[in-house]
Amino acid sequence: MDPDHELFVQVVQAGSLSAAGRARNISPAMVSKRISRLEERLGVRLLHRTTRRLAPTPVGERLFEDMQRIIAEIHTAEKRVCGEPDGASGLLRVSAPTSFGRLHIAPYLSIFLKAYPAIELELDLSDSYIDLIAARTDLAIRIGDPDTNGLHNHILARNPRFLCAAPEYLEKHGTPKAVDALSQHRLLAALGQMPWRLEGAGEAVVIEGESYVRTNSSEVVRELAISGVGIALRSLWDVANELKTRQLVRVLPQLEGASDIVIFATHVPTPRANPAVAAFIKFLEDIYAPIPPWEKDLTVC
Repeated sequence: MDPDHELFVQVVQAGSLSAAGRARNISPAMVSKRISRLEERLGVRLLHRTTRRLAPTPVGERLFEDMQRIIAEIHTAEKRVCGEPDGASGLLRVSAPTSFGRLHIAPYLSIFLKAYPAIELELDLSDSYIDLIAARTDLAIRIGDPDTNGLHNHILARNPRFLCAAPEYLEKHGTPKAVDALSQHRLLAALGQMPWRLEGAGEAVVIEGESYVRTNSSEVVRELAISGVGIALRSLWDVANELKTRQLVRVLPQLEGASDIVIFATHVPTPRANPAVAAFIKFLEDIYAPIPPWEKDLTVC
């Protein structure tokens, strides 16, 4: 393996010349010189370099993916020669929605890290849509319709969503008995989360409207609902405890959020499976199946 190839992979992974240089104990100037030498030899530009950011060009991205796969295969071959068992190892970048990651991934990570000590895990929690290739993310946990993203998807759990409100809100403003009555109530949703698509009783309805409070945070919407500000459409994984303790109660219980919205893992298809990605997906499947933790010991009426 050409050492300049390995350095190029490390630069892309680190996102900067200086970070790659620190990892190899060489100066950023030397890193730049070696990358330029590689570009001259190949006759192509591999990196876009500005004062603020560094990113691979399209041809650089292809070389990065090929070299990353070759390096992983070399490491696996060396382990076989040394008699070490095959196993998941190396850097694993995972993205997940903020609330879901905090509540239903982070508490279990110690188990995963003990089972796979050779994996270097990076977990990014964000409610923004992540471009896996641009962000160099190996695996994303998403909540939505998996048929619309064109990636390799693994459904982890269903995602029942209910209209709910605090009892004090309903005592003050009344409990809506029909869908049409929702237009007279304070509705709560983060930016981009309305209109609501609901199903039940053999019908599908769409609830148009604007949130009573404008916010880009789904967690803020949750807290507003609990504190009695209005009615929200919330995932069961997010409010199961509040429904158990009746801090929240269901509104129009014959209706639920559209069933095509599920919790799933997604990654870019590759010629060969990444053992670390496969290990993390299996880890989550074992936690969430056959009944996810947030649905256990819960009766929602």
